[in-house]
Amino acid sequence: MTPDKALSQAEPPRKRTRGRPTCDCTHGADALLLNARRIFAQRGFYASSVRQIAEASGVDAALISHHFGSKEALWVAVVDQIAALTHAMVEETHALRDTPGDASERIEKAVRVFVEAVFDNPDVGMFFSTAATEEGERLDIITQRLVRPYRDAMVPLVADWLKAQNRPVSDADVMFFMLTSAISKTVSYRHMMGPFLPPEGMADLKRTVLDCAMALIRQ
Repeated sequence: MTPDKALSQAEPPRKRTRGRPTCDCTHGADALLLNARRIFAQRGFYASSVRQIAEASGVDAALISHHFGSKEALWVAVVDQIAALTHAMVEETHALRDTPGDASERIEKAVRVFVEAVFDNPDVGMFFSTAATEEGERLDIITQRLVRPYRDAMVPLVADWLKAQNRPVSDADVMFFMLTSAISKTVSYRHMMGPFLPPEGMADLKRTVLDCAMALIRQ
């Protein structure tokens, strides 16, 4: 995905046909959840409404209520969609512990996998930024379904790398959160860099982000 747009926007409303709108159970549901994800990311849970999401998706709000029951259930479905999107990244990161090479090579491969995933779905980082302010059950859902699976895959690689660098292995979780947050937020809020980077820098942002992440690891 090219990083030249200021902010991921919800898809514009489509013209509705007469009668009760129906939902394509594959493409239609995915598109609706994508719009919901973007609106939740931009506005947060409380400031988002089912009506806004329905208008962005070109369906009636009653249809969303019919399929999901509530805004809360729709939010959980968005989390599950993100979990499905990131499943391959988590599995690939898990597998790196058994690949040839030293700890530095493995952590570099893991960062490359993460950068690719972030650029494939840049609004996920923004969703995390707003969801991180949640409390109670929604925070628990984010932690258990999204954060912990990737943390459990990545932190052992970070710990191995810290040990090889003669650094405290106990810092692995802090390093994990700092590294992943820095990358995902840089990509999600890339529009803020527009005034400071030349056009070619924005056009090749993925390479720049990856190079900068590698520089942090290799120092």
